[in-house]
Amino acid sequence: MKKNFRLLLIALLAVPAIYQACTKNEYETYTYEANVPVYMSFQEFRSAVKSADARDIEYPGKIYFKDNLLFVNEVNKGIHVINNADPSNPAKLTFIEIPGNVDIAIRGNILFADSFIDLVAIDISDIFDPAEVGRVENAFPNMLPPFDHFMPISGYDPELGVVVGWQTKTVTERFPTNSWGRWHGPWLFRGSMDMALQSSGGPVAGVAGSMARFMLHEHYLYSVTNPFMLKTLDISVPEAITAVDSFSTWRNMETLFRHDKHLFIGTTTGLLIYSLENPAKPEFVSDFDHVNSCDPVVVANDIAYVTLRSGNACNGFTNQLDVIDIIDIKNPRLLKSYPMFNPHGLGIDHPVLFICDGADGLKIYDATNPLAVSSNKIAHFPDIDTYDVIPLGNVLMMIGHDGLFQYDYSDLGNIRLLSHIRITGEK
Repeated sequence: MKKNFRLLLIALLAVPAIYQACTKNEYETYTYEANVPVYMSFQEFRSAVKSADARDIEYPGKIYFKDNLLFVNEVNKGIHVINNADPSNPAKLTFIEIPGNVDIAIRGNILFADSFIDLVAIDISDIFDPAEVGRVENAFPNMLPPFDHFMPISGYDPELGVVVGWQTKTVTERFPTNSWGRWHGPWLFRGSMDMALQSSGGPVAGVAGSMARFMLHEHYLYSVTNPFMLKTLDISVPEAITAVDSFSTWRNMETLFRHDKHLFIGTTTGLLIYSLENPAKPEFVSDFDHVNSCDPVVVANDIAYVTLRSGNACNGFTNQLDVIDIIDIKNPRLLKSYPMFNPHGLGIDHPVLFICDGADGLKIYDATNPLAVSSNKIAHFPDIDTYDVIPLGNVLMMIGHDGLFQYDYSDLGNIRLLSHIRITGEK
């Protein structure tokens, strides 16, 4: 019996060796076009925040307003600072270079900004001489700049530095025959790692648009650190920012909006609502499902307005405005949907609702009756490719591919264009 068992054991141990011998040196070669990373050293990256002369806006991103200053993101490069005391005559003051910047939040005199994988805190007491006072390294791990989604990523190694861009190169790789990598290796890293601000309590915060992925409340900053995780950071001491909580979800999170003591999270598959009764640890309250679409959200008077849009990054084909009743915060329910062209950001100065309907321009509605929004259109400004808005004090600030527009809506029967700063980059 023992002899038979030893023979069986020897046979079993020999199987891997026989398999390796049969497959040794059996490889297949694949050549394909790929996104190859361009790196910046960690030392250079973490000393790159600095002030520069005002410059033209080339590729605008999100907008933020505080203390008569308008902050316009230059995608992945930094922030334009504009004196907006007179919206009819905005004046570019300076530019803050922040590599990899997409989102900002301002509390008191401290500006918080993402910088690729890091979060930086910048003292802007002197807007012409900003000073970095704090940094959380690897706050946004594996955050990558935009790339061509039709090609895979090759050669990504986070130990080599910070990825600041991509080169298209022809790549040749060898994979063992019949291996998992033979079929999936070249596409292993295919995907996207993408990245609003209101506050209560403590130093005064500014106001952001609906496309933001930062949100302030008291002395906490909530941030979408990657599409499936939300992180809570204590920013009471900018020099020593600490992470106090985080949670993940199967939903692809995109935007944040705070209303009273609730955090509204727009995702590609629905709206998530969290309680901020304990601001250090958001607690799930409820959700509202919808088809796959990008969906920024704003809230006023127990009504949530959500725009759903199609597009490659959204994995959907729906373009509409959803009006959701949240009077029972634990059971949100859809009141009505309205068809749209390709809506992006939106803003509410109740009862006036502003919608950036992509290339179909800016649309303004009277939302007094949530069940009759589309039949109460106040104005339509076509032929503008719109992205996001901030309505504040009868002045609407709007950013898009055609530049920065500002409108006076104090007289809804005569909404006037106050100013327009054009962009110089290609659309």
